[in-house]
Parts: sequence; C-alpha cells; structure tokens
Amino acid sequence: MSEDDINTEEYPTEIHDYLAAFEKSLGSVDEMLKTMMSVSRSELLQKLEPLEQAKMDLVSAYTLNSMFWIYLATQGINPKEHPVKQELERIRTYMNKVKEIADKKKASKLDKGAASRFVRNALWEPNAENEHTSKTPAKGKKRK
Repeated sequence: MSEDDINTEEYPTEIHDYLAAFEKSLGSVDEMLKTMMSVSRSELLQKLEPLEQAKMDLVSAYTLNSMFWIYLATQGINPKEHPVKQELERIRTYMNKVKEIADKKKASKLDKGAASRFVRNALWEPNAENEHTSKTPAKGKKRK
C-alpha cells in the first residue's frame, strides 16, 4: 500500500465533524481518567462527605457502563438488548435518589421562632390604649 492509500478517508465526509468531536471527547475522558488515577481511590473518598462519595461512586459506575455501551455498539451488538441497559437505568434511579437527598439538604429550613414572631407581630391585638384613642370606625365597606 502506498502512503496515498493510507491517507484517503475511508468514511463519509459528512461524519468528519462528528468524528473530530468524538476524538476530542475521548481526549478529555483520557485526561480526566489520568487525573483520577493519579490519586488513590481511598485517599480521594476520605476527602469527600458521604453524599459526595455516593455521587462519585454513581458517576464512576455510570461512566464505566456507558463506555461498555459504546464498546458493544462498536462491536455490532445492540446495547439496547443487552443487560447493560438495565444496569444504566438502575444507576440512574440511584442518581435521582441522591439528587433528591441533596435537594432536601439545600432546601431552606423553617425557623419556628422567627415564624412565630412574624405571626405574632402581624396579628393586631387590641389593648386599652388603642381602644380609648381610636373611636372612629375602621375605613372599609359600609354595611347595608
């Protein structure tokens, strides 16, 4: 084979942009994996809170299964008919549960003392001083 044969494209030109983006994404994944692998897993997890540890585990599992999905597709196997689909769905449900927990944690808490002060101060309480000084009826609709 000559060098010209090697340089010729063996795929349709319409997908060139998609392949270039895919190659760029693979480079990003490779860099991220190198960064994650440079620190031991136990050392990394010790620095995280339990909720963050759960997120890390779920993202790792989801990423690994997604990469296996891609591998199956490249081998001509339909990943939609493979057990990896159920595994991805299972991980997704756990991710949603962790998200709900995180959202509940972020939700504002009710300060019962402050709320009771607001309600108490918002309610009008007649006292002897107000009854003597205010003899005029309150403005509003007249009764028939």
